Amino acid sequence: MSNIQPFIRWAGGKSWLIPHLKSIIENLDYQNYYEPFLGGGAIFFSLQPKHNSYISDINSELIDSYISIRDNPNEVIDILKEYINSESEYYRIRALEPKNTIERTARFLYLNQTSFNGLYRVNKQGKYNVPYGFREKWKYDYERLHIASQKLQRVKINCEDFSEKKYRIKKGDLVFLDPPYTVSHNNNGFIEYNQRLFSLEDQKRLSKYIDFIKRKSAYYILTNAAHNSIREIFSKDGDTLIPLNRHSLIGGKNAKRSLISEFIFTNIPKGVGKIE
Repeated sequence: MSNIQPFIRWAGGKSWLIPHLKSIIENLDYQNYYEPFLGGGAIFFSLQPKHNSYISDINSELIDSYISIRDNPNEVIDILKEYINSESEYYRIRALEPKNTIERTARFLYLNQTSFNGLYRVNKQGKYNVPYGFREKWKYDYERLHIASQKLQRVKINCEDFSEKKYRIKKGDLVFLDPPYTVSHNNNGFIEYNQRLFSLEDQKRLSKYIDFIKRKSAYYILTNAAHNSIREIFSKDGDTLIPLNRHSLIGGKNAKRSLISEFIFTNIPKGVGKIE
């Protein structure tokens, strides 16, 4: 495991999972690493695969930012340094439509860092519409971008659906899956709250993708909401279901911490790592 921090704030990020993940894979001898729902990349940045890493997401702005930070971190930083953290500047930059990939990345990172709760949300016209976050003491850590850039060297980065290029998965590879949660946590009955982004049919497609991973004699780790519908879709003979509870800060500044239930599914043998 490494101590590299993500350079993006991302709703549903998995930094909280890292201590648990360490105990699951601490003795696992895996080959290549895949993460097809990248988001903030907390798990990717925490691992040190021996071979190749393949990371992807369907969010093109997100993936363009990873590629730009990998290939042109200094150019992105030069533009970021020109931006001012103020409400008026935020809405001015939010309204921009830069054509250059470097400029788009700088805008994406600025909005990501200064928006309300680091959310990524667009309207029906595809325009980013998250309000200003009033992070008055915010100052970007540019060294984090340089460290992330080094980590991303020689990493294969693509904008694609999780099922694309599945045939490159080989025996002994590790696939970490963190899909958008279709259902809400804690079995509260909300089944379709994220249906447009990732439907129950997508969850079932993902279950078949996991079946493919297993047929290739590769390993997978899936994190998902603790809900009976998710248990039914992803429970598989011989695999392990790990229920976890974690605290989550809901509602931004001065909000209360809420206890959230999560499921982790994996086919990594129990003798490899011990859940703590």
